Amino acid sequence: MNDKIESEYVEVGDIDTEAWNEFAQAQGWSDGLPMIAPTEAKVARFTSAVVADNETFAPISPRQVVPTLQSLAANAVMAGCKPEYFPVVLAGLRAVLQPEYNLHGTLATTHPCGQLMLVSGPIRNAVDINCGSNCLGQGRRANAAIGRALQLILLNVGGARPGDMDRATHGSPAKFAYCFGENEEASPFPPYHVRKGFAASDSVVTAMAAEAPHNINDHASNTGEGLITTIAGTMSQVGANNVYLQGPCFVVLGPEHAQTMARDGWTAETIQEALYERSKVHVSRISRENLESWAGQDRHPVADHYYPASSPQHINLVVAGGPGKHSLYIPSFGNTAAASSRINLPR
Repeated sequence: MNDKIESEYVEVGDIDTEAWNEFAQAQGWSDGLPMIAPTEAKVARFTSAVVADNETFAPISPRQVVPTLQSLAANAVMAGCKPEYFPVVLAGLRAVLQPEYNLHGTLATTHPCGQLMLVSGPIRNAVDINCGSNCLGQGRRANAAIGRALQLILLNVGGARPGDMDRATHGSPAKFAYCFGENEEASPFPPYHVRKGFAASDSVVTAMAAEAPHNINDHASNTGEGLITTIAGTMSQVGANNVYLQGPCFVVLGPEHAQTMARDGWTAETIQEALYERSKVHVSRISRENLESWAGQDRHPVADHYYPASSPQHINLVVAGGPGKHSLYIPSFGNTAAASSRINLPR
């Protein structure tokens, strides 16, 4: 059996599953979970699934390796993907390789960010991506395997190995897999990718170097105004990178919260504007040492406040999840972007 991990074939004979995983762990290829051996036949099925995708890839940080399609497919196989997931994985990789994403910085930081992947458009249903209840939890192969495949690519092709180039102080479960779909069917707002300028018929991956989700629990507020107050208060964190780096963030509205806001006349744009203004942090909540440090980095308050986003548009608003009066706030690494890439599907 020939197995292709990065750009070299490895002969492993008739090795069984347990022995394969021990071998992969010893090579530093594993994320710690069991993996599927990427045989030549399996890799070929994945590359065949994207035969019409002729876009080239930029070098992957930190090793600055230009990946082969086979090396990317091998990691998708190991992650447990089906061949039909592979176009989504490749779009996620293209998103994080956009210069404004700052992939090298997001992989080398001590911050606990993982690579969040939001999938919008028709492919969500075609490959069974969970957009509803528990969409950021366990139980759906597409979410788990697609998110894991991108992380394995960055580990094995990019070289972002924990304790070596990946210098995260604590890390996060988000570093295993961080993929979910937009619940367009339950959303009262235009789809996220349409608001980003894509066609409704497009399928799109948007990636962001993100912390794990922060729950926003509000069972009592029955008005859009009340929900804005709760969500803005959750965003107003003095310990998150956003408060001084003002990068992007995500606010993931549960469908019940979204419906309440829409009923009261709120649009996606007016929600972004209100959250931008109301989530600002007064300097009195920030330590003197941090104020001095941030000033040294040319990060200054505006009218004695720090804003946790660069603009209302950098608060990326999306509806996902199922029943229940919960929403999510997802801060970012800060020096990054919410980068989108259209998924190239076979004709």
